[in-house]
Amino acid sequence: MSITVNIYYTGKNGSARKFAEEMIKSGTVEKIRNEDGNLRYEYFQPIDDPETILLIGQIIIVSATLKKV
Repeated sequence: MSITVNIYYTGKNGSARKFAEEMIKSGTVEKIRNEDGNLRYEYFQPIDDPETILLIGQIIIVSATLKKV
């Protein structure tokens, strides 16, 4: 089973895009993408809203079953 999260970052004067660029430049995005269970971690910018960045993240959920002893 997996879960997908859509997060909108909104700012002024390009701050949302600068945030995403810094996440990429710093290597943080690459580290997240390489984590076990990560399926997707991508940024997008809407054509009609230059002050917003969309992050789509998707991870595998592993459920544990506890047994009563």
